[in-house]
Amino acid sequence: MAARILHRLRHALAGEGGREEREHGGSEAEDCPESSELEDDTEGLSTRLSGTLSFTSHEEEEDEGEEGAEEELGEPPQPTGTAAGAEDGGRCWGGQSGRSAPGCPKHCWGAPKCGSAPERGGGSLLTRQLQELWRRSRGSLAPQRLLFEVTSASVVSERSSKYVLYTIYLIRSGQFDKAPAAIARRYSDFERLNRCLRCRFACDMAGVAFPRKRLRRNFTAETIAKRSRAFEQFLSHLHSIAEIRRSPEFLEFFFLQDLRAAQRLTCTGMYREALATWANAYQLQDRLGVCSSGRFLLTLAGLAVCHQELDQLGEAHGCCEQALELLEAQGSHPLLGPFLQAHVHLAWKVGKDKRRSEARLQDLWEAGLPLQQQPTLKEYLIKEPLE
Repeated sequence: MAARILHRLRHALAGEGGREEREHGGSEAEDCPESSELEDDTEGLSTRLSGTLSFTSHEEEEDEGEEGAEEELGEPPQPTGTAAGAEDGGRCWGGQSGRSAPGCPKHCWGAPKCGSAPERGGGSLLTRQLQELWRRSRGSLAPQRLLFEVTSASVVSERSSKYVLYTIYLIRSGQFDKAPAAIARRYSDFERLNRCLRCRFACDMAGVAFPRKRLRRNFTAETIAKRSRAFEQFLSHLHSIAEIRRSPEFLEFFFLQDLRAAQRLTCTGMYREALATWANAYQLQDRLGVCSSGRFLLTLAGLAVCHQELDQLGEAHGCCEQALELLEAQGSHPLLGPFLQAHVHLAWKVGKDKRRSEARLQDLWEAGLPLQQQPTLKEYLIKEPLE
């Protein structure tokens, strides 16, 4: 069947010369084997059809994305003007069907009208329409969701206990996460969270499933795999309930352990290790959407201190600026004075403008705040208890 189509197409494109050849040598063409027809005409056919549906703009995406956009949006858009759809007047869509319209003597591969020669603008018009369709489909994607994925599970043996430690990544759907946030939790941590939430949100938690305890076979690969999937579904279900995902119990399950560990490392002078822990706590709070809380300001203070101690003054200055933007609307906060003083000092070091912070410090002094008694960011981190 394919050989016959190619054979007819070859003679249709040949025009009048093709008709004469068909009249005088039709029987010879039919006698030729199918393989020879494919070998003779495949290269020419590829040359004529190449580039019709290719994307040339900077927004080129992978094939999977293009196919997904077409499936979601249904039928391709009908072209306007001279390139109208196949249903009026027998016009063809870039050879998608592989057949000509009834009564059409030629196959119209990308031509705007059957019976006329292919025009170079037809392929460009179709390409532009597909590009526009792709741009519109990208703008109407589903909103981002937070995904919870257990990426690994390891059996930990200590002196008096043995448990499985699950590593969970928090991933934003719909985009590439350059700095993913991760936590490591054991079954008892999940069980404690489940118990606290059921005490406070009994109605909301009624439909939330939690994996049961087992008396044995807790360390088999099958049990660990089933629990991994169950924990993913458990966290996703909790995050889908607005009241629960905003609760301190749910939020601090993710980042309170990191904050405590980072504070302990900072107080003992292990700034490089503390910096990595503060940074992960920052990413966790960012994913969970709590970048205006007191815990987040404490995280920025920890990042600023560690960057400064590691002589990364530009990064420390950036953390202070971000904190001061969050504190802009607040008249007073225990961290406002320490952040302003650190910002003035770092701005002087890196050659940035410090006049606004100096003016705000002056306002605080005139309001009666004893600036000399204000702790530094490092002192505040040491004294601030994390319950």
